[in-house]
Amino acid sequence: MLFDTIAAISTPRGEGGIGIVRISGNNALEILGKIFKPKSKKNIEELKNFSINYGHLYDGKNLVDEVLVSIMKAPNTYTKEDIVEINCHGGFVITEKVLETVLKNGARISESGEFTRRAFLNGRLDLTQAEAVMDIIHGKTEKSVSLSLDQLRGDLKEQIGHLKKLVLDVAAHINVVLDYPEEGIDDPLPENLVGNLREVMDTTDILIRSYDKGKMIKEGIKTAIVGKPNVGKSSILNSVLKEERAIVTHVAGTTRDVIEEVVNLKGIPLVLVDTAGIRKTDDLVENIGVEKSKQLIESADLILFVVDGSRALDEEDMRIHEAIKAEKVIGILNKIDIREDIDLSPLTKINKWLEISAIKNQGIDEMEEEIYNHIIEENVEDSSQKITITNIRHKSALEKTKQSIENIFETIENGLPMDLMAVDIKGALDSLSEVTGEISSEDLLDHIFSNFCVGK
Repeated sequence: MLFDTIAAISTPRGEGGIGIVRISGNNALEILGKIFKPKSKKNIEELKNFSINYGHLYDGKNLVDEVLVSIMKAPNTYTKEDIVEINCHGGFVITEKVLETVLKNGARISESGEFTRRAFLNGRLDLTQAEAVMDIIHGKTEKSVSLSLDQLRGDLKEQIGHLKKLVLDVAAHINVVLDYPEEGIDDPLPENLVGNLREVMDTTDILIRSYDKGKMIKEGIKTAIVGKPNVGKSSILNSVLKEERAIVTHVAGTTRDVIEEVVNLKGIPLVLVDTAGIRKTDDLVENIGVEKSKQLIESADLILFVVDGSRALDEEDMRIHEAIKAEKVIGILNKIDIREDIDLSPLTKINKWLEISAIKNQGIDEMEEEIYNHIIEENVEDSSQKITITNIRHKSALEKTKQSIENIFETIENGLPMDLMAVDIKGALDSLSEVTGEISSEDLLDHIFSNFCVGK
């Protein structure tokens, strides 16, 4: 299947000015020759590499569309195969008809992510770069896309390559000692090679610690807005979004389900969840929403606990207070435009209160700043670290690398035989190779590329 010529629609399905059908494989140009008549009347073989050519596409004698065709010849292409991109008119019917014509003439439909998978298998990208392609497509903020572009450029690949070089130097010394004892090379590792191991340990540790920051920038911070009914949770959501996303009324229990929206907070995706007001209720639908709200209190990365500044605390406030965790909560005192003198001292888990009026849009900017500062303080270990990993697979492999290096240091400290080091050296090299995909199973590749769209 690797040598089949594949094709897919690479633009979103639906109405639009342009649709693109992409073809990749050894027969891409041959297929194009069967269906495309350039205005220049040149043969397909005569068309220049990296050129765009105007003409018409035919299904037999029937005109399919007026098109522009991009020609990119191997090996300097995304997949390192011949690639043809047919730029046709957009829309469901015409793009499907163009694809159908291509398939009738010798291509097969691409599997999910197969173009990028071929780029990986043909050595155009390593696995970290292939994963970066997907992260760029799904990036929610400029900062998350910037991290993915660094990875696509090969920053992580280069760093892993450097670490492997350091470990290989140690492995070479150990192999010589074990395989050629007659050479009389000392058993203890020379200090420069011990330094190699220390550098690998320190670098992997920094990369591992960068994951929390990377995950936050890539996936966002899930922030639940909780409180009893009618404290202004939906008004807060609308104020941050600067649009009327949630229904706001004076009737308690208006929000019966969770409403989730993403807002860009200084480059960090803030996943705001407006929850149903938590209270005892006989309403079946509202009660389902209340149960979801309770679950979100457990799973959220951050909680905005909203209290009504115009009403005294009651049992419902205290019940919610008992359910939240102090380390991930920010107190929001809403309705300060009609505030009463209420006693907040029973809410001992809240160290600081932000006073706002969501309906009057007072204090919203200050609230956003406080949320951002809280996120940065809690989640970012070292913002100066150039390379930031965002993938749990990378973190897991690096943790195994670090463990292998720690085992080697333990072997050295305990004066154990050098052949024990050889096992852990191989483990470190294998774990580093897992990051870049030099060691990977078909199941892993299937899992990674199945998350791609068909045309990428």
